[in-house]
Amino acid sequence: MSAVIETKGMSKFYGKHRGVIDLDLSVGRGETYGFLGPNGAGKTTTIRCLLSMLKMTHGEARVLGEAVTLDGAALRQRIGYIPGEVFMYEKETGRWMLDYISGFRGGKGASETELIERLEFDPSRKIRELSKGNKQKLALIIGLMHDPELLILDEPTSGLDPLNQDVVFDIIEERVKEGATLFLSSHILSEVERVCERVGIIREGRLVADENMHELLARRLRELTVKFADGVDASTLGGMPSVEDVVSIDANTLTATVTGEAVDGLIKHLAAHSLTDVTLQHASLEDVFMEFYRDDAHKDSADSKGGDAS
Repeated sequence: MSAVIETKGMSKFYGKHRGVIDLDLSVGRGETYGFLGPNGAGKTTTIRCLLSMLKMTHGEARVLGEAVTLDGAALRQRIGYIPGEVFMYEKETGRWMLDYISGFRGGKGASETELIERLEFDPSRKIRELSKGNKQKLALIIGLMHDPELLILDEPTSGLDPLNQDVVFDIIEERVKEGATLFLSSHILSEVERVCERVGIIREGRLVADENMHELLARRLRELTVKFADGVDASTLGGMPSVEDVVSIDANTLTATVTGEAVDGLIKHLAAHSLTDVTLQHASLEDVFMEFYRDDAHKDSADSKGGDAS
């Protein structure tokens, strides 16, 4: 699979302040890649470097097979970009804005009319009169109307109600089926979980995870609920490897958090008891994300304490 996005050692500093550090990424053609991290982690800096809106401090990046340089107008015509913050000409209408952008691209976008209809957007209104959600619809139409090969979307459903969010992701999924590559940054982790095959997590400018979505979810936290035929207490699961936070819900029911990949020992342990029901549910991406950051925070705390002691 040829890489549509590839970076090697890509770094960006703002004076002494870091943006991203030694970022190595590879996103294959037709892949759907979720890019996650808290505010200030380096997500937007990464996107702006990929789009040649910012000059890298050092390292290299290639997008759609071409080296990223500040003179990247031709390359950007092959990309659909939706920024996290949308700025437009407030005194003009949506129609003027669509025609203005189409002029740079050499003609009207092939999907413009379809997107206007599906998103129920009125292009005759002035942009200053639009709600945040309608401005986001206009940004989506601009970013997708030319049927780009690569979609780089930063919070694409910001300001939209749940019904419009579904429409947007229906459109994105259709584009991916037609061969587009997706690079998605979103705070709404259920969106990333819905459409992305792989996920990268960035923390303080560094890529700290880059994994297949299903494998990541499968081996992280699981929520266990066990209903016993007879009375039971929390000690029944006490001391079991990878079983944490055991709680007695009632006389016959225990819940716990299960970590790690292997559950064979746990199942064998439970088989020695008379049970009426067992539920083992995989964590959501949000659970994994929060666990990942808690783990890193604990490591940082331990490192700090170790440093103080030395």
